[in-house]
Amino acid sequence: MPDDLSPELVRQMIDEVGEEGVAAMGRMPGLAAAVDQHSAAIRDVIAASGEELTPRVLRDYLEGFTDAAIERGWWPGDDFDWETVRVIAVCSIIHELQGLR
Repeated sequence: MPDDLSPELVRQMIDEVGEEGVAAMGRMPGLAAAVDQHSAAIRDVIAASGEELTPRVLRDYLEGFTDAAIERGWWPGDDFDWETVRVIAVCSIIHELQGLR
């Protein structure tokens, strides 16, 4: 992560990536299928942790996931790489839980 970015700016960027990705799912069936697979895996991870699937728990998961990915050198680009699809999947589940999807 570039040194001049605050955690709040990173969260905002991740939210934008997720929102744009959720919107793109309607136009890209392959992306929607990949998101569905990631969503199932995320649900399994949350269930195995003993936590309830809530937007707060998902936000916590997303923050930990993105922190680790950024430490490994990931940064969202124009493609739908594994990490980007994972971010979109978390946002998609949050939308689902909030009745937005």
